Amino acid sequence: MAGHRPQPRHPAGKYFRWEQVVSVEAELREEFDRWERKETAVLKVLPYPLLAVSIVMTLLLQPLWNGEAHLPEVLGLSVLLTAWVMWFHTFHPESHRNGPLMGLYYTGLVALTACLVLLTPWFGFFAFVGYLHAFQYLKGRWRYAGVAATSVVSAVSYVGGAANIVAGEWWKWPAVSALTTVMATVAFHADVMSDRRNHGQKRALVELNKANVELETALAENAGLHARLLAQAREAGVLEERQRMAREIHDTLAQGLAGILTQLQAAEQASHAPAVSRRHVGNAMELARESLTEARRTVHAVGPSALAEARLPDAIGDVAERWSKVNRVEAVLTTTGDVRPMHTDVEVTLLRTAQEALANVAKHARAGRVSLTLSYMEDLVTLDVLDDGVGFRPGAGRAGTSADGGFGLTGMRRRVQLLAGRLDIESEPGEGTAITVTVPAIPAGSER
Repeated sequence: MAGHRPQPRHPAGKYFRWEQVVSVEAELREEFDRWERKETAVLKVLPYPLLAVSIVMTLLLQPLWNGEAHLPEVLGLSVLLTAWVMWFHTFHPESHRNGPLMGLYYTGLVALTACLVLLTPWFGFFAFVGYLHAFQYLKGRWRYAGVAATSVVSAVSYVGGAANIVAGEWWKWPAVSALTTVMATVAFHADVMSDRRNHGQKRALVELNKANVELETALAENAGLHARLLAQAREAGVLEERQRMAREIHDTLAQGLAGILTQLQAAEQASHAPAVSRRHVGNAMELARESLTEARRTVHAVGPSALAEARLPDAIGDVAERWSKVNRVEAVLTTTGDVRPMHTDVEVTLLRTAQEALANVAKHARAGRVSLTLSYMEDLVTLDVLDDGVGFRPGAGRAGTSADGGFGLTGMRRRVQLLAGRLDIESEPGEGTAITVTVPAIPAGSER
């Protein structure tokens, strides 16, 4: 599309979105904290400007007290009210959670305010503090009682002071008091509900922050665990590759070198017969070429050359034929069942098993005949290698080898176990040896 530009992607998208969530949560908490700090600062100082306004308006606009000198009383009560508010509201914030003590404070606040409003209606400005402090310091139904008391005191100011109440219009005061109380109670209830919602949101943000911290910790732990698992996987991979290389070296280079050495020794012993000696040397050269080819294929991690050029029965048959020619021992392969391509690992395991079994016969068995049987079944493939040699006790081992016949059999067993197969060895001294390998019939092209 013309003009379309691909949107950049964060290299770790999910972590980027997680950082956005954490950032929004932090901004919301900061906004709540900032609003709460401003509200607290305003409520802390608001009584004093309202008290100052009430005193100034009284001094400037109050008539000459109807012939009575109320100014000393007003100033005296104002000083007392100021000291009362400063002591409880400003100087001792630690007592704000003490319900009974703050109830006493509120009672004194309303009483002093009522006295001043009765003297001069201009203290109705300060009476508004009663609503605020009822919200701050009273709990439950006492809050609404405080609102009602403040409304009754404020109503005196709204009707023009105590003089108007006494002068025959007394009914206005209870009427205004009732109306003011209803309106103030409704507004106060709305403020209470809003405050509850704010506290609920704040608690939710606190819980969200706690969950974020726990989740961040869990992510860090998971990252550490992931790193350890990766390290273990790398170590396991290195170990598996070492074992694979050890098996391949044993199955190719070690067996080839052993065969070459055997042929050269035979050539040396037949030095009086040039034709026989040349034949052994030729066998040694052929083994050297084959070993070199297999070594190169092992380095490049590809399958054996025999499997690259033929099917598994043909590859095992070719191995048996060449082994028989070199060692002058009859080796016959019989194939049963429906021959079909198997997974590379299955075919390599069976071919290497045949090679190792034949190598062991050449080194130890002194056999006159070897029989190999490759059987294809519905779910399994088996290879049986039977010789008529001297045999051995599998649990006793041989000198310098492991209990089950040396690294060759150990490597063979490991190959088979990697395919969830079985390796069985039956042998008795003088009775020959039978090796049976059973592996799953995994079709070619399927996943292990």
